[in-house]
Amino acid sequence: MFDGYDSCSEDTSSSSSSDESEEEVAPLPSSLPIIKNNGQVYTYPDGKSGMATCEMCGMVGVRDAFYSKTKRFCSVSCSRSYSSNSKKASILARLQGKPPTKKAKVLQKQPLVAKLAAYAQYQATLQNQAKTKAAVPVEGFSWGNYINSNSFTAAPVTCFKHAPMGTCWGDIAEGVRVEVPNTDCSLPTKVFWIAGIVKLAGYNALLRYEGFENDSSLDFWCNICGSDIHPVGWCATSGKPLVPPRTIQHKYTNWKTFLVKRLTGAKTLPPDFSQKVSESMQYPFKTSMRVEVVDKTHLCRTRVAVVESVIGGRLRLVYEESEDKTDDFWCHMYSPLIHHIGWSRSIGHRFKRSDITKKQDGHFDAPSHLFIKVKEVDAAGEWFKEGMKLEAIDPLNLSAICVATIRKVLADGYLMIGIDGSEAADGSDWFCYHATSPSIFPVGFCEINMIELTPPRGYAKLPFKWFDYLRETDSIAAPVKLFNKEVPNHGFHVGMKLEAVDLMEPRLVCVATVTRIIHRLLRIHFDGWEDEYDQWVDCESPDLYPVGWCQLTGYQLQPPAPQSSRDSQSSSSKQKKKAKSQQYKGHKKMTSLQLKEELLDGEEYSFLQGASDQESNGSASYYIKQEP
Repeated sequence: MFDGYDSCSEDTSSSSSSDESEEEVAPLPSSLPIIKNNGQVYTYPDGKSGMATCEMCGMVGVRDAFYSKTKRFCSVSCSRSYSSNSKKASILARLQGKPPTKKAKVLQKQPLVAKLAAYAQYQATLQNQAKTKAAVPVEGFSWGNYINSNSFTAAPVTCFKHAPMGTCWGDIAEGVRVEVPNTDCSLPTKVFWIAGIVKLAGYNALLRYEGFENDSSLDFWCNICGSDIHPVGWCATSGKPLVPPRTIQHKYTNWKTFLVKRLTGAKTLPPDFSQKVSESMQYPFKTSMRVEVVDKTHLCRTRVAVVESVIGGRLRLVYEESEDKTDDFWCHMYSPLIHHIGWSRSIGHRFKRSDITKKQDGHFDAPSHLFIKVKEVDAAGEWFKEGMKLEAIDPLNLSAICVATIRKVLADGYLMIGIDGSEAADGSDWFCYHATSPSIFPVGFCEINMIELTPPRGYAKLPFKWFDYLRETDSIAAPVKLFNKEVPNHGFHVGMKLEAVDLMEPRLVCVATVTRIIHRLLRIHFDGWEDEYDQWVDCESPDLYPVGWCQLTGYQLQPPAPQSSRDSQSSSSKQKKKAKSQQYKGHKKMTSLQLKEELLDGEEYSFLQGASDQESNGSASYYIKQEP
């Protein structure tokens, strides 16, 4: 891609030896495009001999890299455009960002400086028009600084199959080269240079301009899915200038030789990368669609809600009866909390009928195929029954796994679960879990995996023992074989950073850390907050996102709580969260009791060997087994 690239006549007093430009490029996965030695590269427009200005668009570059024998144009397209009628009027119209007209007058040739200034203004106008999503800045917080200053590691994009590019991220890794804007340049036009990925953190990449070797002084973070990141070769095909950073412009006498040696055989982004990013950010849910969603004030029932907005696949749902549109609920489009209209009736789930007798103008039911499909189950044989005991994540206190009871068996594998000792008399806080849900577990799951189990409120016989409790309540444990035992190869590790929804306040997406891994179950800690606000979340939850997701989608990111907020958590912050009562967005029902980790007594139960904080993503046995 370097044919026709001549060296600049730069001062050689500060140039490096040729050995520096012969460093081998570290091998990378072969699925990414390999940069070959063909094409064109532009170099630093220093105004000296050997430089040229395109007479069509005003682009400055190396004369020998320009098109045609006269070297008057930077590309074939400019040459052809110039050959059309009203040549000079067309030039000026393009520079001013206006389409030429048939009656345009032929004007005098503009000086180079005027051309560059007009072209810079034109480029800025185009850039502003092209911005479809603006990154949401978080004052005082930068993922790059946060990761660099603490040597954190972020979960890779491939861990999040529901996120943009989650299934087609490929082998983007350290060492991949890209073309990015050159910010170390005093030219009035927007120019580019080649940079390599030094470190990846989710969507964010720490980049270093080619030629800086081990000098990190100008390293910078950017979102790799941003509109200014391109595969190597994009500038040549788009007629954009490649300009070395001013800091190192005198480092090499022959930039062509340097780039050939550095880039030949290296990896870059796929040529259709930006197209894939755009396609992965198209969401099927549209505003005004009607859905059934859990009633946040009565978890045992659903209500009709209308999609008010869609951001990055997250839906702001407004309950249909809310006149001022303030009674809302946030969830992802793949959330198990939303369903098609008619779902509740089809499985026998409680449903709050709307006072609105007919659909409002413009509202329409979301097609059933848009919703996540649950795994089919066979309830014909041995199946869950009312009264069976199990362990379940408390939907009103997601930091706790509690003693629970199956209160009702619905159709299609759905179960109504109640938390022992804290159920409302009318069952309004029963919660619907599917039989394959990763949020319900067989009796003994917590003990064998060394997780604190929350006993029923008011239960005095501590430490809690399942054997005694089942005997006292004359209950049986749900059979282990009925639970979901699949453990995907999720790729998470303890300490990884990510962006996670605070499911107690689901409109918030926060800076978070994986602190424990029990097979497919993740303990999510919200940075800057006390451990009691941690939440148990499944590894495939649609409420977890890679670092940089908020910036990519335009969602507001909640930074770690500052020190002043941490100091006051025990007062105002806690009181605020505890005041949310029975709503599915933030009620801490009780402080979990500290229980000793002991094996269950009795002959009816025996345990399979398990491990705590299991990071091997295999399907290790971690359930209690009930003897015949």
